[in-house]
Amino acid sequence: MKRRTLLIGTAAAAIAMGASACTTRQDPAEPSAPGSAAGGTDFPTKDITLIVQAAAGGGSDLSSRALAKAMEHIVGKSIIVENRPGASGSTAMLYVKDQPADGYTIGFGPVEIAMLGSMNYDIAPSDYDLLGQIMLGPGVLSVPADSPYNTLTEFVDAAKGKEMTVSNSGAGSIWELAGISIAKETGAKIKSVPFDGGAPAVAAVLGNQVDAAASGVNEVKQNLADGKLKVLAIFHSERHPELPDVPTAAEQGVDLEIGGWGGIYAPKGLPEDVKAKLEESIAKAVEEDSYKDVITSSGNLVVYRNAQEFAEFADSEAKRFAELLGK
Repeated sequence: MKRRTLLIGTAAAAIAMGASACTTRQDPAEPSAPGSAAGGTDFPTKDITLIVQAAAGGGSDLSSRALAKAMEHIVGKSIIVENRPGASGSTAMLYVKDQPADGYTIGFGPVEIAMLGSMNYDIAPSDYDLLGQIMLGPGVLSVPADSPYNTLTEFVDAAKGKEMTVSNSGAGSIWELAGISIAKETGAKIKSVPFDGGAPAVAAVLGNQVDAAASGVNEVKQNLADGKLKVLAIFHSERHPELPDVPTAAEQGVDLEIGGWGGIYAPKGLPEDVKAKLEESIAKAVEEDSYKDVITSSGNLVVYRNAQEFAEFADSEAKRFAELLGK
């Protein structure tokens, strides 16, 4: 089967492997231009503002504040987190897009940065200088504890004969695309059932209102531990450190990765030395224990891609989302 990779985001993103084991690098490559960062610029000479597309206290906000704290001693200036929620994240992204490309305004870019272009917003990853991916929240498929299905294979086989309802965190959300992706990859008949957030979507499974839920790890781990849910699969290349007994989808014959990712971006056209300094600083910050602790405590993984890798990845995701949404 042709491999399909859909690392879905969510800012709600929402792991505990031990600090160094938690950092996953998609490629051992170093930041793309560390030399120019170290040598030829006095940047920054003032504080940097990090724009977050969600309200304070959520997954994106916590990830951003953890990174900002880790970066501050690296760059030698304060990094001020500013929340600009609204319009599926587009309010913040359009604001950053319009700022001077001088490195003093950067943003946290959740998976929506690759989705919104397919939802009639004037936003695409290529509109920005992407500086590095910093986290991933792998997706899972869960069912009630008394469900007759114990594996993803059993669930998919049943869904080929009858339509299954799969709850998600909202219409147009990344978790709705998760259900669409499973159906497309396997031929299963899946009806997406949107709710207002991940917690209500999982509550619908607990109440037997739906057959299954697509969500992040954090939304299900306590109910799994309490014996109220079964998690059939994790949609990642490896088993999750907090759910070591849950097999990956690939282990069950479904070659699909799906989860919520996030990274840092800036207005298009940064000077090369400024871009390199920011990229290098981000790469160092994700290795800080303080950053890892925040990310893993919320059920996420520290996943790093450098600027070039992140740009290529986000562009490929945007094309993938466009295909899924029929754009």
